[in-house]
Amino acid sequence: MRTILVTGGSGFIGRHFCAQAVCSGFGVIVISRDVPAAKQILPNAVQVLSDLDELPASTNIDVIVNLAGEPLAKKRWSEKRKQLFYTSRGDFTERLFNFFALRDSAPETLISGSAIGYYGPGSEPMTESSDYLDGFSHQLCAHWEASARRFEKLGTRVCLIRTGIVLGDHGALAEMLPPFKLGLGGVIGSGQQYMSWIHVQDMVALLMHCIETQKLSGPINATAPNPLRNYQFVKILARVLRRPAVLPMPKWLTKLLFGEMGEELLLQGQQVLPEKATQSGFVFMFPDLKLALEDIIL
Repeated sequence: MRTILVTGGSGFIGRHFCAQAVCSGFGVIVISRDVPAAKQILPNAVQVLSDLDELPASTNIDVIVNLAGEPLAKKRWSEKRKQLFYTSRGDFTERLFNFFALRDSAPETLISGSAIGYYGPGSEPMTESSDYLDGFSHQLCAHWEASARRFEKLGTRVCLIRTGIVLGDHGALAEMLPPFKLGLGGVIGSGQQYMSWIHVQDMVALLMHCIETQKLSGPINATAPNPLRNYQFVKILARVLRRPAVLPMPKWLTKLLFGEMGEELLLQGQQVLPEKATQSGFVFMFPDLKLALEDIIL
């Protein structure tokens, strides 16, 4: 049995991934700061440890799936929170590297989280080879990816998963649904900014695809092939819910309520395409937003 070590395994994406990995026949070990809580939401077959140091030297880790990181959209970005984003991502990944550098065998593969914020804002189509615009989100992602790439020194294949807006039972969509169900939703800012999204089932399937596809490495965009502008996304969501969406959140209010976080995550957008995934043979179950929302909501 091949063994996967998962960090961030009790998070939104992590819990879905762990369930699929167990079903696929992998042994799964999760590192969690809250072991009892993690055990409540993860399959019984998952072994949960509180720290890397609890991992026995005799346990061979074939794959690491590194999803750990303080959520970006939880609250406004203070300088203290921005530092926490760095320490919970790049600094933790550095610790992972230092831990495995001292072991007898290195993992075959590292699947490490990143985000499409790497590219900075833009309305032009972006692929893994596109350039970037500098900003906090880019700097954070670049730091995180650089930490992950250190594993290449150990002979480990490294995949950097640049994730878009993941739609499912938690995350951004779950936050949007209450006001939209009450008919209080609407476009954000101009509504022209792109939203590059992915269904959580496709997200998990893509992580599994990266584990099994040896030719994949480096940056890989985890986004559906049909990104939409915010006003289009809102229109389709309202149609699926059969509710009006006529109460926009103007730009000035978004900045007032959310500060820098609102500027980078809500008002700016990216049109990101999953070029490497599709070229490697990955097939999306939910390439269309309407189908994705209907599967999640209805």
